[in-house]
Amino acid sequence: MKSKSPSPSPSPSFIRRIVDFDTAISLRLYTLTHPILPYYFLKTLEISGDGFLFFPLILSLLLYPLAFSDSTTANIFLINLLLGGILDLIVIGPLKHLIRRPRPVYNKNMFVSFSVDHWSFPSGHSSRVSMIATLFYLSFDFIKQVLIQLKYDLFVDYLILIVIGWSITTSCSRVLLGRHFVFDVIAGVMLGVLEGMFVFWIFNYVTLTSFFT
Repeated sequence: MKSKSPSPSPSPSFIRRIVDFDTAISLRLYTLTHPILPYYFLKTLEISGDGFLFFPLILSLLLYPLAFSDSTTANIFLINLLLGGILDLIVIGPLKHLIRRPRPVYNKNMFVSFSVDHWSFPSGHSSRVSMIATLFYLSFDFIKQVLIQLKYDLFVDYLILIVIGWSITTSCSRVLLGRHFVFDVIAGVMLGVLEGMFVFWIFNYVTLTSFFT
């Protein structure tokens, strides 16, 4: 009696192949750059895009009576940055909880603030810094006027390049630090840009409403 040949194993699904590719290329990037880039530099970028720094900084500028007391536009911009940060939490937290993609196995020395921080997709740091950079880019004419009025115009022409460069570098550092996979960061950047555009629409609406009332 002939023995039955084993049935061929099913080919991996399209999503599985994408995840495997993402995992492999992320590990490759981490392995190539890990011995080169200093840890303290990547860690500084991580701290600069953390919500524990972002929210206190924005609230401090809003509540400090001498910061932008004579500039309604600046205060509206700060409020919209705050709204963008809150919107980012509302969007990213549930997505992480719903998708539940584990972080890279080589992720080390990470401080977890909330339970959803155990999950990797999408990258909250990338979405937050991209939201900030998008708001700065779209609102740059307003920001430039405010800085010139406050006599903080020394680097005003380079400010947008600095913010965008910081956003891109911080997003890339999430992979190089081993916190996220490449697709986590790409998704985070895309969501952050959409959040910034949405909040900018609110910024324009509030500014125009204030002007005509």
